[in-house]
Amino acid sequence: MEVREKINLLTEQLNTANYQYYVLDDPQMPDFEYDRLLRELEELEAVHPELALPDSPTNRVGGTALSKFEQVVHPVPLMSLQDVFSREELLEFLTRMKTSYPSAVFSVEPKIDGLSVALEYENGRFIRGATRGDGAIGEDVTENLKTIRSIPMTIPDAPARLIVRGEVFMPKKVFEQLNEEREREGKSLFANPRNAAAGSLRQLDPKIAAKRKLDILIFNVQLAEGLTFNSHEESLKYLKDRKFKVIGAKLIHDPEKVIDRVMEINETREKLTCDIDGAVIKINDLAQREALGATAKFPKWAVAYKYPPEIKQTQVEDIIIQVGRTGVLTPKAVVKPVRLAGTTVTNATLHNQDFISRLDIRLGDTVSIRKAGEIIPEILEVDLSKRQDGAQPYFLPSRCPVCGAPVERDPDGAFLRCTGANCPAQLSRTISHFASRDAMDIDGLGSAIVDALIDKGFVTTPADLYDLTLEEMKSLWQKGDTQAKKLLAAIENSKQQDLSRLIFALGIRQVGAKAGKTLAAHFGTMDALMSATVEELTNVDDVGSVTAQNIASWFAQPQAQEMLRRLREAGVNFESQRQVTDHRFAGKTFVLTGALSKFTREEATEKIEQFGGKASGSVSKKTSFVVVGENAGSKERKARELGIPILSEDDFLAMIHE
Repeated sequence: MEVREKINLLTEQLNTANYQYYVLDDPQMPDFEYDRLLRELEELEAVHPELALPDSPTNRVGGTALSKFEQVVHPVPLMSLQDVFSREELLEFLTRMKTSYPSAVFSVEPKIDGLSVALEYENGRFIRGATRGDGAIGEDVTENLKTIRSIPMTIPDAPARLIVRGEVFMPKKVFEQLNEEREREGKSLFANPRNAAAGSLRQLDPKIAAKRKLDILIFNVQLAEGLTFNSHEESLKYLKDRKFKVIGAKLIHDPEKVIDRVMEINETREKLTCDIDGAVIKINDLAQREALGATAKFPKWAVAYKYPPEIKQTQVEDIIIQVGRTGVLTPKAVVKPVRLAGTTVTNATLHNQDFISRLDIRLGDTVSIRKAGEIIPEILEVDLSKRQDGAQPYFLPSRCPVCGAPVERDPDGAFLRCTGANCPAQLSRTISHFASRDAMDIDGLGSAIVDALIDKGFVTTPADLYDLTLEEMKSLWQKGDTQAKKLLAAIENSKQQDLSRLIFALGIRQVGAKAGKTLAAHFGTMDALMSATVEELTNVDDVGSVTAQNIASWFAQPQAQEMLRRLREAGVNFESQRQVTDHRFAGKTFVLTGALSKFTREEATEKIEQFGGKASGSVSKKTSFVVVGENAGSKERKARELGIPILSEDDFLAMIHE
């Protein structure tokens, strides 16, 4: 089979599998088979990129990161709906419609709590997607929308131009998994699926959006050149026939039955895969819509019935502390089980000490609770009239409940954080960070392998990596001789990494890769850094008082001292190979901008730092030089405005080779 034919066949097979899985919810192809075919297609497209099809499923993994979102003017405004909050208000709307059109039929559908977008197609090919914005102007999020597998990249029998409107959402299960992951990593939780979806869709890096597994439901045709529809129902059928994932709508004539259907949606909402916050009621006949028209803000032929949040009282039975992968202590209230929004709630997030103190939550208190965004249980207030005698204010512990190390408050937030260098709760993240590319760069030691080593009890600290045996490593794979030897070799090679990488690998708060280079160049050895006082650390360029205190506190820990002792015994390099001997760029700050052709940004940055200079990402009055490549843009303009010297790549190379 020819390569072109093979690529076409694989694209068709994978797109069909995507449609069955993400639109029909009826998967036919096993996951391992899908992954195998996708990998085969990726390999063929890598060798023959000119043969890749516009609707190739390889486009779903996320393309190049953007610097910003461009504005998009909507050809047809994306209007919002008038909200109604009671049965009486809804009945008033229905009666008004029936007065104008006694034959009116209503389309009743769930109101997805997500982010409204417009998808634009030219000659059947998806060319652009934009957020609603203010209804007239939105943001171009095309690359992120391409990662949503239920959006067809091409459609058959399409008009020259088609624009459809839909609601992007994060499925409940995906949202719960995302928050569980963020909790383990010590990150703040998303309040609800809508916030998570909006944040994901507006990521500048599409690869992040791809990992979030967003979905979409299409609910309207905005523009279809050359096509005429008589009803909303007809337009949705047209879209469904072209493999769009469309909203589920019911047509109802009687106003009372419309209200019954709205209440029915509310009663069964927990069974839906996505979060909803109401129901949408629309006139089905498009000619009637046209005659009814719109106000400056809303169409007159539709309303959104908003469901009130369900609030109940329960009792705080206990407060437990969880320690995330970054060491953040997160308090959680264990409450007496209560049925809320379709599920039984047994605990609620307490966020941090500030939240607990503001509401004055104490053990045994009776509290009002609801589900934020219908997902995360949260406490709204304390019923002081039911407070038990002797109830004491609650304060988070001063020591980590997992490892016993002191707890410190983040200087830039309201969170408490464990300072333990070997805290078991942080172990997976600690070792993954230690092995990461900018740290010790242990190729092949990803998070899955790290977790497997921890589960088997082989590692409890980064120092344990250097004691791993071949037999232990082989046990991770069924036939793992080659992989085990390769990974052990990578661990052995990491011993020779520069001191700057080791400093970064230790995971000291606010000490990034750049600070690691600065500290290594300044002190030269790990011993000198370990013995440095806070005052000496503060005298280092770009090391502030908070960072200096973090460094000194970290090295003062018995856990840290024991780990460094073992790393030294294992033969890990404790000396800098990059001490500055040529200070030609001392005190100078460079900004690199535009497409560089004669060196990479990393190579240029390394040279600048090698000669005592500093590389920055933004232009300011303190900038010494701006090195420009092609299409430099705003940074070059700002440099000219400030009178900062501008260097070509050749100028920069000449300075290096002097």
